[in-house]
Amino acid sequence: MRPLDPRLLKYASAARGYLAAAVLFGLITTGLILAQAGLLARLLAAAATGLRLAAVAAPLAALAVVVAARAVTSYGGETTALRAAATVKSQLRRGLMAQVNRLGPAWLARQRAGEVTTLATRGLDALDSYFARYLPQLVLACLVPVAVIIRVALADWLSALIIIATIPLIPAFAILIGLHTKAQTERQWQLLARLGGHFQDIVEGLTTLKVYGRAEAQAQVISNVTDQHRRATMSTLRVAFLSALVLELAATISTALVAVEVGLRLLAGDMGYYPAILVLILTPEAYLPLRNVGAQFHASMEGATAAGEVFAILDVPVRALRGRSGMASRPALDLRGQAIRLHEVSLRYPGQERWALECVSLEIRPGERIVLTGPSGAGKTSILRLLLRFAEPSEGAIEVGGIPIDRIPLDEWRSQVSLVPQQPHLFAASIAGNIALGRPDASRQAIRRAAVLAGADEFIGELPDGYNTMLGERGLRLSSGQRQRIAIARAFCVDAPLMLLDEPTAHLDAFAWDALQSVLAGGLAGRTVVQATHEARASSAGGRLVTIADGRLTALTAGAAAPQPTLVAAR
Repeated sequence: MRPLDPRLLKYASAARGYLAAAVLFGLITTGLILAQAGLLARLLAAAATGLRLAAVAAPLAALAVVVAARAVTSYGGETTALRAAATVKSQLRRGLMAQVNRLGPAWLARQRAGEVTTLATRGLDALDSYFARYLPQLVLACLVPVAVIIRVALADWLSALIIIATIPLIPAFAILIGLHTKAQTERQWQLLARLGGHFQDIVEGLTTLKVYGRAEAQAQVISNVTDQHRRATMSTLRVAFLSALVLELAATISTALVAVEVGLRLLAGDMGYYPAILVLILTPEAYLPLRNVGAQFHASMEGATAAGEVFAILDVPVRALRGRSGMASRPALDLRGQAIRLHEVSLRYPGQERWALECVSLEIRPGERIVLTGPSGAGKTSILRLLLRFAEPSEGAIEVGGIPIDRIPLDEWRSQVSLVPQQPHLFAASIAGNIALGRPDASRQAIRRAAVLAGADEFIGELPDGYNTMLGERGLRLSSGQRQRIAIARAFCVDAPLMLLDEPTAHLDAFAWDALQSVLAGGLAGRTVVQATHEARASSAGGRLVTIADGRLTALTAGAAAPQPTLVAAR
């Protein structure tokens, strides 16, 4: 771990202002330390020579002011540090969520959601110690020893030489111990993240675990990981306590060397009271910040390690849009009148050897309905991901109205696309709020119209609070079929020209299935519909049936309401 990670200044602007404030507080504290030592030495020297109280009244009052100023400075520094920590944590959390959003579901699917959640919550919370304790001591460790050595040298050059010779021992010991502590803390953090991931998996899959009698076994897994985390934590604390002992011992021996030589010269009459007392007061101050920064290093390691994990995610390259220079001259995007063409598109996901799609060529005309059918893993969802731009073609190209799709900004593209996933996510909000998720300004009339189209209005009306009914986490108050209809209503409410449906009828009964197919067959007021399903009968309501197997288009059948395709090829 570096003393100050430059990526912290890059990704958290609040850290820059705080670092400047920490340096300022450090300079003030350094000046107050020197002033306090000088005043206290003057008072003790005066007491040793028998001066009256009236003669030292002014230095005594000044000392009281300096002590009060140190207390105020300490309070101000810690308050500033905690506020900076809160701001930096907020900035990093926002940056992390924005980066996850940019990387998209394809990247997130390769991560453990529990670990990302732990990182954004408990992990970043540990930055409080980093800002409130470690960084202030780091600044003081850079300023105070230099100032003390200079002031001691002016009073007694021999004592200054001893301090200069012994002071490197403390950072040397701190570095050696810190290398060991870093490995211990990283292991502790990895176990904590693993614990969070396991716990989330068990909570989400508890029903399945109970059915198959594996709940107790998984509880034992949690117990084992918890015990490993406990042992790693205790090991880290043990090293921290031992490091404090080593640093204290080194500082004590170094201070004793100065005290012995000063005492001997004082007894011999070669040194006055004032410089001797001044050196004895300032010598511990030279070692104290270095001891403290070594001790606080361990307290800050968890937060610094978590921040490093966040920086690793923030540094993941996001594939930028190409051809941006030509964006100003391209026509406005309007999927109600522009065709989407896939030209020899192949897709391979990162880390996979198998092609998800191979040489797929397909034209999707405005207002057309296409039904993608085939077995699981055939590539139906991969085509939807390409159209959602959650993935980009490994080979080939996608054009919209003759314009490469990667020249269209993501926000503009997705504003004209709606999705009904196979397992829709409902949020802990009202039913109306869930339906209007993609269109927050939608009127209650528009929300109800979307629910009617999706066949959800009837069961919503039977709920105690109707559209104001609050759903629990993931909408568990509703049945799977009801949740699916809410998701379909959400897509209808957006009124996007292109609607993508991934197994939308998987949880619907026969009546609801027929009702939905009737709505889709009507074209939904000129919308383009691409539906992925296992059920080939979905094409009976009209549209084009596209069969996919092993990532290739193998068959194409035109429905009654759709003309024959003009461009379809397969390798």
